[in-house]
Amino acid sequence: MKCLVAYNPTAGPWDMKRELKRVRRELTRRGCAVEMETTHQPGDTTGLARQAARAGMDVFWVAGGDGTVNEAVNGLVGSRTALGTLPVGTGNIWARQLHLPGASFPHPFHLQEAAIAQIEGRVRAVDTGQVNGRYFLLWAGIGFDAEVTHELEPRDRATKRLGPLPYAIAAVTLAREFSGLRTHMVVDGRIVRGRTILVIVSNTQMYAYFQMSRQARLDDGLLDVFVFKGLGLAYILRHAAKLFSGRHLQDPRVVQLQGKEITTWTEGPAAVQVDGDPFGTTPASIRVVPRSLRILVPDQAPKSLFVRGAL
Repeated sequence: MKCLVAYNPTAGPWDMKRELKRVRRELTRRGCAVEMETTHQPGDTTGLARQAARAGMDVFWVAGGDGTVNEAVNGLVGSRTALGTLPVGTGNIWARQLHLPGASFPHPFHLQEAAIAQIEGRVRAVDTGQVNGRYFLLWAGIGFDAEVTHELEPRDRATKRLGPLPYAIAAVTLAREFSGLRTHMVVDGRIVRGRTILVIVSNTQMYAYFQMSRQARLDDGLLDVFVFKGLGLAYILRHAAKLFSGRHLQDPRVVQLQGKEITTWTEGPAAVQVDGDPFGTTPASIRVVPRSLRILVPDQAPKSLFVRGAL
């Protein structure tokens, strides 16, 4: 098995070079021919992923956070090279979704355990989304969360060590003045209009640290759309409380749809975020790209994430 490990040294709160050497030794012990590269600037991971795919490598390992995973996805879509994840970021939502060891806190032994769990797991083909030409694995967000993301990212390492606290502070500050967006959406021909706080187009069951929908599947050829309607601070607080309690889908001010093609435009440009990183503004043209990415899936990953079998 031929593998390339790409480490983003700016991801997460800690330097993980020493721990990654241990991962390399473990992968080598299990029969992998391992190359390691360190990225230096945004876009490097995408370039390395494309090189790995062109070279016919079996696995491209990402040692980084969700933003680094997104870069890798944009280099691997359509190839036979599988994506492996070594969670060293701050949020590690993709790793959490797969129930990988170390997803909640970077630790040397957890990184080895995460690698072993994926090597001993299965390869699956999953959908990706694409918004304005950029692929995503987790979600695209329009509105309040994207405004917070544009405000904070990129963060320095000291700020990352504070975990989600800077996001909470920025969200509270922005909520006081965020009045919502006049939004027009078309989801597979169905029209949704109104004043919105937030629109999430998701490929996974989790959104940030929340369980958005247990019905979402990674390989069903559909994206899950959530429209949080409302105007002003009161509705922001209402939606936040219901997300925390898991009762957001019972709220009549939350519209849930599934679709293959979604077009969204707003009255004036609105911020867009992709897998937790800023990505331009509306209008946004979004579509699903079915079973376009191969991933390593550990045995402990929720079976409910898939409708199809492993490759």
